[in-house]
Amino acid sequence: MARKDDYRSKELGFIPKQLPPTPPDSEDNASDLNDDVNFPLPPPSIETQVLDIDKKTPDNHVPRDSRLIRLTGVHPFNVEPPLSDLFNQGFLTPPELWYVRNHGAVPEVRDEDIPDWEFSVEGMVENPLTLTLKQLMSEYEQVTYPITMVCAGNRRKEQNLVRKSKGFSWGAAGLSTALFTGVAMSEVIRRARPSRRAKYVCMEGADKLPNGFYGTSVKMNWVMDPNRGITLSYKMNGEMLRPDHGKPLRAVVPGQIGGRSVKWLKKLIVTEEPSSNWYHIYDNRVLPTMVSPEESSKDPNWWQDDRYAIYDLSVNSAMAYPAHNEQLSITNAEDSYRAQGYAYSGGGRRITRVELSLDQGRSWRLAKLQYPEDLYRDTEQRLFGGRLDLTWREACFCWCFWSLELPTSQLAGAKDILVRAMDESMNLQPRDMYWSVLGMMNNPWFRVTISREGDSLRFEHPTQPALLSGGWMERAKKAGGDLTNGFWGERMDGDESTALDEEPAADVKMIKDGVDRVVTLKELRQHESEEQPWFVLNGEVYDGTGFLKDHPGGAQSIISAACQDASDEFMAIHSETAKAMMPQYHIGRLEESAIKILRDGEDDTQANGAVEKRPTFLNPRSWKKAVLTQKRTISSDTRIFTYKLEHEDQTIGLPVGQHLMVRIRDPATGEAIIRSYTPISETSKKGHMEMLVKIYFDTKEVRGGKMTQAMDALPIGQTVDLKGPIGKFEYLGGGQCAINGVIRQVKSFCMICGGSGITPIFQVLRAVMQDPNDLTRCVVFNGNRLVEDILCREELDAFSTANAAKCKLLYSLTKAPEHWTGLRGRLSGELIKEHVENDGETMALICGPESMEVSIHAALVQQGWKEDDILRF
Repeated sequence: MARKDDYRSKELGFIPKQLPPTPPDSEDNASDLNDDVNFPLPPPSIETQVLDIDKKTPDNHVPRDSRLIRLTGVHPFNVEPPLSDLFNQGFLTPPELWYVRNHGAVPEVRDEDIPDWEFSVEGMVENPLTLTLKQLMSEYEQVTYPITMVCAGNRRKEQNLVRKSKGFSWGAAGLSTALFTGVAMSEVIRRARPSRRAKYVCMEGADKLPNGFYGTSVKMNWVMDPNRGITLSYKMNGEMLRPDHGKPLRAVVPGQIGGRSVKWLKKLIVTEEPSSNWYHIYDNRVLPTMVSPEESSKDPNWWQDDRYAIYDLSVNSAMAYPAHNEQLSITNAEDSYRAQGYAYSGGGRRITRVELSLDQGRSWRLAKLQYPEDLYRDTEQRLFGGRLDLTWREACFCWCFWSLELPTSQLAGAKDILVRAMDESMNLQPRDMYWSVLGMMNNPWFRVTISREGDSLRFEHPTQPALLSGGWMERAKKAGGDLTNGFWGERMDGDESTALDEEPAADVKMIKDGVDRVVTLKELRQHESEEQPWFVLNGEVYDGTGFLKDHPGGAQSIISAACQDASDEFMAIHSETAKAMMPQYHIGRLEESAIKILRDGEDDTQANGAVEKRPTFLNPRSWKKAVLTQKRTISSDTRIFTYKLEHEDQTIGLPVGQHLMVRIRDPATGEAIIRSYTPISETSKKGHMEMLVKIYFDTKEVRGGKMTQAMDALPIGQTVDLKGPIGKFEYLGGGQCAINGVIRQVKSFCMICGGSGITPIFQVLRAVMQDPNDLTRCVVFNGNRLVEDILCREELDAFSTANAAKCKLLYSLTKAPEHWTGLRGRLSGELIKEHVENDGETMALICGPESMEVSIHAALVQQGWKEDDILRF
C-alpha cells in the first residue's frame, strides 16, 4: 500500500485547493470531513457552456468542454480528453474532462424534475418496485466510492490501423475516475425479493435509440456481492450527475467495461437469462479474431454466443510521459528522465507490477507503483452525503500510476520504450494484438518509439485518436511495414517483403450498378432537411432518409452531413460493413461543377455576373480559396507565405487569438491535409494575409511534416483552401477576453511560447501593445533552440522597447552561443514563478511543441494556478 506522504508527492499534484460545488437540493449533502484529509479530493470543476457545434443537434441543452476530442463527428457525442490533460489532473478526473460514450441523443432532464425521476424493479421478483430518486436518497443508505470507468474501445485506433473494425478510433484516454455517490444496487434488489431462479439483472436507460432503449445485463451474484460495489449513483465528485454522464441516475459497475454502467437508468429487470437488448447482443463483444466484418454481418449466431460478451476489464497500461512528439535535448537534459503512465485491471484485481523495456522486450525493469485508491481505505467518514468506508474491501476498482527513472544515455541508444502490466491473478499484457470485429479490449504492450533528431530525441506514441494524424503505427504502415509481423511493422535484416495487403483494400463497392443519374447542386440543396437528407461521398450522392431510423449513431449524424461532402469523415470512421451498405442508398453522381463547389467553396458570382464583394474572407461553414502570391525565406526552415484574398478591400475576418484551417492536397496521394494556423499579419490588413510557417523537412531518421512540406512546395499562383475562424479564445481588448463565449477580465498575461508557437501569442501581444489605452501587462517567455530560431524577433523587441512599462520579454535558448546574454535552457515552471505572480488576475497563454505545452501546464498547476487561468492554443 502506498503511504500518505507518497501520495502527496509534488509531481503528481493530486490535492486540490477546494471542493467542487454541491447541489442545493440534497438534504444530506454534508461532507463531514476530518480536518486532515489524507485522500484525494476532486479537482475544481470549470464552468462549461453549450458549444456552437452542438447547438443544431438534439444535444443543444448539454454544456461541454471544447478540449474533448470528438471521435464520431458532430453527433452523437463520443469523446476522450487529450491524454496529457487527463494524466495531469491526477487521480480524480473533473466531470467536464471525462470521456463520454453516447449512442444517441442525451435525454433532457430539468433540475426541478430530478427528485421525481422514476425507475422500476421488475421481472422475477415478488415485490415489484417503482421508486423515485428522492425515495432512493431518503430510504436507503448512501455510499461514496472511488471508481475508474474504462470504455471497452480504449486504444481501439491501434486495431483500426491494422484493419478497420466496426468501431470508431479511441486513443489511450478512454478512461476516467470519480467519486460516485449513491445506493448499493443490492439493497434495492433485495427489497424487491428476487426469485431463487433469477441469475441476471438487466438494466435499461432512457436514451431512445434506433434499436430501442439502451440496455445490458450483469450477473445477479455480482450485484449481490458487496465486494463488487455495484451502485445506483446520482452524484459524481460531489456534484449531481451531468447530462452526458447519466443525469439524474445511472448504474455504476466497478471493474467492468463502461458499457455495463447504464446511464439515465429507468428499469432494473430481474431475469433467468442475459439481456436480450439489441445493444447487449450486438455491442461490447470480442468475437474470435478470424471472424471478419462480413462474416459477422451474415451470421447472427456469432453475436448470440454469450461466451464472447465482455464483462471484466483486461489488464492494460499506457504511457503518458514521454508525451507524443515530446522532444528531449540530449545535451541539456538531466541524467535521467522519468517515464510515467497508468495501469488498470478488471474484476477488482490489483495491478502488482509494471515493467519497462529499452531493448524491445529482451530485458525488463520494474517501475514504481502508486495506488491513490488505497488512501481511502485508511478512513471512515461521510463524503458528499455518502458513507466512505473501504477499510474492509480489498478489491481494486481504480487506475494506479507507475513511474521509472530512465538514464538519458540509455534512451539515446534505444529504439523504443515498451511498457506492460500484470495483475494479482498473473494476467499479463500480451506482446501482440488480438484483432476482432469490434476492436475492443485492445491491450498489447504500449510502445513509444524514439527517434534521434540532431541533439534531441523525439518520442512517438502508437496513434492519435479519431481523425488526428500521427503515431509510429501510421508512419510504419505508410512506409510499407506489416503491423502484424511481430516487430511492430519494422523491417528485419534481410526482409525484402512489403506490407501485407489490408483486407479492406479489396475496395468495398459503394455505388449501385446501373445508376447513371446526374444530380445538380440545386437538387442537392433541396434535400437539406431533416426529413430527406442527401449527402455526398467521393462525388456520389446518397439519400440518407431510409437509414435515419436505424443508423447506430442516430439520425442526427446523417442530418448534420446533409448537402455536404462527408467523404473524409465517413471513410475514416466507418467499417467495411457500413461501406458495403451504401449502394442501396446511392441515387447518382453529383455534377462536376457542384463537386468543385463543395470541394473548393462557393462562387460568389451574382445573377448579373458581378462578383459579390464580401467584406471578410473567412467562412466557418465553407472553404474559400486564397492565392499564394509570395514566399519569403526567413531562415533555412522558416517561411512567410503571403496569400491574396478575393479583393483588395477584404479583411481576413479573424478575431485576435483565433485560428484558421488550411487545406492542401498532398501532391503525391491527393489526400486532403488540414492543419490550423494563426496568421501574423494584422487582422485589419486588407487584400492579403501572411502566415509564418516553420518547415519540418524529411530526414534519414524521421518523416517530416506533411503539411509544411506540401506548403513549401506550392508554386506561386497556386491556391489553398481556408476556413474559419476556429478557437475558444478571443482577445477583445482592454484586458477583456472571451473563452468559449464567456467574457472575463484580466490584468496581465503570462505568454509562454516556443518556435512557431509565437504566432497566436504575437497576435494578442500586438493588440495590447498597439493600443495605448490598453494597460494589460504582458510577460513573454520565448523558448527556442538557436538564435536563428527566434521568430518575429525584430517586432517583439520593438514592442518591448516602446512599451517597457507593460511588456517584459525573456528569450531562452537551449543551444546558445557564447556571446548570448539572454536566458539558457528550457522554459520551466521555476522560471515562470520567478517573473510572474499567480494572483488570480493573470492568464497564462501557452503555445508551442506539445511537450513544452504539457510540461508548462503541469508546472503551473503544481504551483497552484487554476485551470481557468491557463489556456493552451
